[in-house]
Amino acid sequence: MHLDDENKDLENKAPETTPEVQDDVQVSEAAPEAPKEKYEEAEKLILDLPDDPAVTGPGHADYNWNVTQANTSNYTEDEIKNYLTDYESSLSLVEESEIVTGIVSNIQDGDVILDIQYKSDGLIPLSEFRDMPDLKIGDPVLVYVEKQEDDRGQLVLSRRKAKLLKAWDDLVDSYTNGTIVKGTIVSKTKGGLIADCSGLETFLPGSQIDIKPIVDYDAYVGKTMEFKVVKINEVIKNAVVSHKALIESDLAEQRDAIIQRLEKGQVLEGVVKNITDFGAFLDLGGVDGLLYITDISWGRINHPSEILSLHEKINVVVLEFDENKKRISLGLKQLQPHPWEVLPTDIVAGSTVKGRIVNIEDYGAFLEISPGVEGLIHVSEVTWSNQPINAREFFKLQQEYEAKVVTIDREERKMSLSVKQLTPDPWNEIQQQFAVGTKHTGVVKNLTPYGVFVELEEGIGGMVHISDLSWTKRYSHPSEFTAVGKDIDITILEIDPESRKLSLGHKQLEENPWDTFESVFPVGSYHEATVMKRDDRRAIMLLPYGLEAYSPIKHMRKEDGNTAELDEQLTVKVIEFNRDDKRIMVSHSRYLEDIRKEAGETVISELEDPKAPSKEPRKPARKPAAKKMPKVERTTLGDMAAFSALQVQLDENKKAAEAPAAKPEAKKEEE
Repeated sequence: MHLDDENKDLENKAPETTPEVQDDVQVSEAAPEAPKEKYEEAEKLILDLPDDPAVTGPGHADYNWNVTQANTSNYTEDEIKNYLTDYESSLSLVEESEIVTGIVSNIQDGDVILDIQYKSDGLIPLSEFRDMPDLKIGDPVLVYVEKQEDDRGQLVLSRRKAKLLKAWDDLVDSYTNGTIVKGTIVSKTKGGLIADCSGLETFLPGSQIDIKPIVDYDAYVGKTMEFKVVKINEVIKNAVVSHKALIESDLAEQRDAIIQRLEKGQVLEGVVKNITDFGAFLDLGGVDGLLYITDISWGRINHPSEILSLHEKINVVVLEFDENKKRISLGLKQLQPHPWEVLPTDIVAGSTVKGRIVNIEDYGAFLEISPGVEGLIHVSEVTWSNQPINAREFFKLQQEYEAKVVTIDREERKMSLSVKQLTPDPWNEIQQQFAVGTKHTGVVKNLTPYGVFVELEEGIGGMVHISDLSWTKRYSHPSEFTAVGKDIDITILEIDPESRKLSLGHKQLEENPWDTFESVFPVGSYHEATVMKRDDRRAIMLLPYGLEAYSPIKHMRKEDGNTAELDEQLTVKVIEFNRDDKRIMVSHSRYLEDIRKEAGETVISELEDPKAPSKEPRKPARKPAAKKMPKVERTTLGDMAAFSALQVQLDENKKAAEAPAAKPEAKKEEE
């Protein structure tokens, strides 16, 4: 197509305009006149060119000038497909958060360039390869793909994250499949050690360091060890490792082989690896056995360390073993003959032995004659006294004693001993030494609610019943009268040699005053008394001569209606006297009733005959027998002279009363 044809087309397509508008268009199109001329000149030059076969060939004539280079290709579909296949095969499929292998292509300016067969190379700081000081071009390295492209279109890689993820995968694999991981002990912590396993810190408990107890943890810091993972935490990415598990797995086959060869009674050599309160653990060469404390020695021991020490080599005998539970019971004392089997034949009943106290029970103490041979000293064989003995207070552990063999049974391996039989039995001469009625002084050894135990000499003693302490005073407990360790005067009341018992008395040292009291305090007599004790039910009154009387609380009412208080002095009437029970009952209210009655009788007689002269002067109501109250004494009556004088006076008064008995009758007749 020529330029003229194009111009004609443009002219034909140009819109019609009014003259006014056309003038404006002409003015506006005046500027492009120059380019039009240039196009025409260029076309003329082209048309005037000579025919050139290279230019005017048949291909040139057939060229489609309407075709442009945009969105066109000179390749066929098959060629394009082959080119894409070759391109994609030269690249690897890379996903983010994936660990891939890269090849070091260059190291420069503190960076390492890695080719991971992706469309671009990755760049990692050289500081992440400190654990690879010999890194060189061509070395394969595991890296972690953080991003396929960052803001600048670059591939972002990390070797540190790749190491941590690979280390965690190794830990999980060790926990799942039992594989072995390596780590370096970096520090000590509470209860164990911290191990660095390929960049991840793990915890190594102290009990999992070795099969034997470890005391010095510092010795392991800096060491590289092999572990098995025994526990993991997926949430916080933490793991617990064990070196002991590796050792135990190595010893498992050896342990099984040893157990299969074990037999009861077999003697083995072992090393003491641990000592506890109940025994010791021995290493038998890959398998452990337990030596109980009772199987260490025939004698009694308090702790295995008294005989054994750590890391000591000893020979032991196999007592029991369980193949399923892998338990082996060992014995040490069984390698020696039983002490009872080699006990000297001269130890028989009646012989004397010597030993030390090894055990104390409530019923007695065990005396060890030789390791493994013990005899019982029963509490009844400690002393000839029949007073109860507390074995825990009498004996002391490790204390040495001599004893006499009472019985011995070598088959049953039992022996009974006696300490008291080493001395003569004092009860054999009890009748001569402590006859009935004799007086002695003893020591108070024990107090009970019912009496006082008194020791007269070693092995000889008796009891003073609480009722035999005083004739006049009633004690609620012997502690009101005496105390342990004090001396007391007694008299022998009764001897029972068969039961080895003595009945003692203290009040029997004095004359029984109740024979005299029956005349001094007859029923119906009046006396001055002082309130010693009182409660809601009764009161204890102190009568003359230190005698105590009993009064029900209702008999303590005074004239004003109030009840007598402590230490108040009253006049009382004896309403009961029991010589056998040593009991006197008195009443203040009965005394008041008697006064009122006598006063009433006097008034009545005067009203009946007021002019009758009194034959006798008016007498007041009865007065108490004792006008003065002796000083209140709360102790036992000790001086019997007063009672003797009282008895003499009563006898004289009785005789004087009988002599002039006829005089009143003669005087009456004379009147």
